[in-house]
Amino acid sequence: MSLNLSEIDRVKSITKEDFIKNYFKPQKPVVIERFIEDWPAYKKWSLDYMKEIAGDKKVPLYDDRPVDYKDGFNEPHATMRMEDYVELLKSEPTKYRIFLWNILKEVPELQKDFSFPDFGLRLMKGLPMLFFGGKDSYTFMHYDIDLANIFHFHFEGKKQCILFDQKQNKYLYKIPNSLITREDINFANPDFEKWPALKNAKGYVANLEHGNVLYMPEGYWHYMRYITPGFSMSLRAIPRNPIRLGKAIYNIVVMRSFDNIMRRLKGQKWIDWKNEYAIKRTHKKNNITQ
Repeated sequence: MSLNLSEIDRVKSITKEDFIKNYFKPQKPVVIERFIEDWPAYKKWSLDYMKEIAGDKKVPLYDDRPVDYKDGFNEPHATMRMEDYVELLKSEPTKYRIFLWNILKEVPELQKDFSFPDFGLRLMKGLPMLFFGGKDSYTFMHYDIDLANIFHFHFEGKKQCILFDQKQNKYLYKIPNSLITREDINFANPDFEKWPALKNAKGYVANLEHGNVLYMPEGYWHYMRYITPGFSMSLRAIPRNPIRLGKAIYNIVVMRSFDNIMRRLKGQKWIDWKNEYAIKRTHKKNNITQ
């Protein structure tokens, strides 16, 4: 048995009007296959090019270790020079990923290689972020704290993306006061005996290749697995739905602060309680006894 996933719609290209009508308004994901072929980045951007242009930069690295109470919010697990990291990606599988690397701040000349597309949404121009990963590395299932509309542009290699909307929360073993599910769930091959509520979740899946753009609607859960080494860039627009915008402000101002306070006060006991409660709450909502 596998997750109940529908293939994400794929289009070669799309007009602003069709995007707004068919995907933004209904809040439905889509892969646009050939939208950026006029960008210099389409031909230039590769792991080797990133090594060449940013090789001396120190980059933050993350792996798939469980959350520890001593870790700050989005605190990296290691750092490495970009040229050494690219060589690592190309030479062997590694769990290390680059997460939320601001290319405008670190390598301003890369901005010349792309433009901000007009999808009918106001993109935040100070926040283009890059994400890198090695073969079989992955992100935990999570959603972004600001519940943004996300346009995810993939470069080099292949990447699998599994998405769920917020209506699926009751099935996903969401960690309270957090943006992630249980970290020990393997969404590429879940154990339904251990995580039976996942049988009821309905989501989406797509494989991205070089030049593909994935639109992820507001607050969508996403799990990303690198089938081969590669990297992506995300551009984002704030949520338009007032309820989701309010929730985003709550997440940033209240939820994150409360969680950090509880980590300092309770330490690992807080993390352990959240993990246990995720199971109890999910099974209670789904009338599951184990």
